[in-house]
Amino acid sequence: MQSSEKFYQVALSRIPQIGVVNARRLVSYAGSAAAIFQASRAELQKIPHIGPILAESVFQKTYLQEAESILRACDSSQITILFYLDDLYPDRLKHIYDAPLVLYYQGSSDLNQARSLAVVGTRKATDYGKRMTQSLLEQSIGCPVVFVSGLAYGIDIEVHKHCIDLGLENIAVLAGGFNYVYPAKHKRFLDQMVQCGGVLSEYPLHQKPDPRFFPLRNRIIAGMTDATVVIEAAEKGGALITADYANNYHREVFAVPGNLEKIFSEGCNALIQKHKATIYTSWEALALQMNWAEVGDRVQPKKQVSWSRLTDDETQLMAILVKEGECTLDQLAWRAQKKVTDLAITLLNLEFQGLVKALPGYMYRIK
Repeated sequence: MQSSEKFYQVALSRIPQIGVVNARRLVSYAGSAAAIFQASRAELQKIPHIGPILAESVFQKTYLQEAESILRACDSSQITILFYLDDLYPDRLKHIYDAPLVLYYQGSSDLNQARSLAVVGTRKATDYGKRMTQSLLEQSIGCPVVFVSGLAYGIDIEVHKHCIDLGLENIAVLAGGFNYVYPAKHKRFLDQMVQCGGVLSEYPLHQKPDPRFFPLRNRIIAGMTDATVVIEAAEKGGALITADYANNYHREVFAVPGNLEKIFSEGCNALIQKHKATIYTSWEALALQMNWAEVGDRVQPKKQVSWSRLTDDETQLMAILVKEGECTLDQLAWRAQKKVTDLAITLLNLEFQGLVKALPGYMYRIK
């Protein structure tokens, strides 16, 4: 059985009334998931934005019972549970505002490799789309990169099949639990993918796919990668939703241009026309734009500004404020992954040194 803290992390993720933003806020103030469940109703209600209804939801035993069942199932199936503060949780993903609180993962790939690329497209792939998918993957050989897609019909499964054939690392993000892979016929690829990549979901094993889960799945694909390539897409569809998420997360988007007479080229051509994507012409051009020739083997930590007289905690907060401009106390706690109470003391010290200015609404900026 996994640790007690992991048990409470899973339980917290199963309370629908709270949601990911308030869940992070609770963890920031309480210090841990376990501390949330051990706090009193009065203590929880003192936390900003946590009223009596949300505080009361923590005390419903059904979520603890569900968490116990989930942990047992994951242990028996060798599924790793990743909380958003864990080192193994995808670093690119943990910094987006709507990142899942918990991920379920099985695989051999490091989720924090130096290069990661989402490749998505229509479920009704044409021969042209399949050829472009194969060409992109073949051209990538020699450039270490992990490919991410959604295991759906069409372009997605073409990505995974060619990656398996070529020995390229690839990760499938599911729109349901591991026990209910959709489409079911693609479940046969999972064992091979685990050996040369992995399978990821924000849902526990018993969760059946639901239409509303598919767009949410796409935000993970876009959020855990450096860039998204759309191979083929009609005027509307899941691939364009992924591209929208990538743009919102300030990630690069590439689109393969297509025949003006074909319906499944309309989406890609529109992305290019509206300057929402860079035209994809070759792997070499993509790698050049991504500066991947200069990237090391792992995701490098963001450079922090160095002030010799500051402590490590003070330097970290200064670096965040230099990058972000202004941040609320909650945002600083999320980015620094520290308790709000600890940050308040550090910020006060920085104010005394004349480096940080406190603004109304618990907002802070460099002075």
